[in-house]
Amino acid sequence: MAAIGAVASPAPAAERFITVASTTSTRDSGLFEHVLPRFTGETGIEVRIVAVGTGRALRLGERGDVDAVLVHDRSSEEEFVARGFGIERREVMVNYFVVVGPGADPAGVRNLPDARAALAGIAEAKAIFTSRADDSGTHKAELRLWQSAGIDPRPYSGRWYRETGTGMGATLNTAAELGAYALTDSGTWLSFKNRRDLSALKASGEALRNPYGAIVVNPERHPHVKHRSAQRFVDWLTSAQGQTAIESFRVDGAPLFHPVKHASSD
Repeated sequence: MAAIGAVASPAPAAERFITVASTTSTRDSGLFEHVLPRFTGETGIEVRIVAVGTGRALRLGERGDVDAVLVHDRSSEEEFVARGFGIERREVMVNYFVVVGPGADPAGVRNLPDARAALAGIAEAKAIFTSRADDSGTHKAELRLWQSAGIDPRPYSGRWYRETGTGMGATLNTAAELGAYALTDSGTWLSFKNRRDLSALKASGEALRNPYGAIVVNPERHPHVKHRSAQRFVDWLTSAQGQTAIESFRVDGAPLFHPVKHASSD
């Protein structure tokens, strides 16, 4: 980690902004509006966010279309680094995935022991489930949960399994309209206003832990990337200043993300 004093030194004139591919869920939570002005104020470096699903964010990094990525699918992130597209994965923060659904809870999710059992109950009840189906980190986590439950929901697409192909906010809007179940991240859920009859039904456990990692695109693959300024951004996010900024971001008094130094895996 770079020294804190180095974070505050001025950036080269050619690197007054960087482009970071991150997730729609992170953007929709409002985190960037809270954190990025602090980083820019300290360093003079503007951060321009491209908000897409994790899979697409990593592909932008592979092509050198962005300077860094901030995403949430650890296995994909580690593969990105192992293939030489990124310098190093640095864990920044953690929240949890949440199974949400209608208050009446026709699948009885509230009474089931864990997320895997929750999805199995939804499938057994043929209750409507809305999936992002967009190769995002949330979508990848959802597919892992279905796999752990021994269920492939895709043959039921268009029936009880509804694939939206949209970001987290739009998928939650669809779930609220249909009275359906969905998997979301806690950051988006806490900041989501159009809940209607939706309630959080399962929101803890190791299977629902959702770590976010930041990776600078490898300049050996793409010499044009602004890797020095991108590294300063990653160093700042994991510094005392950045972690405090993340910790102080709250909605109605509730933290949406937990800095890694305070994260637990209950």
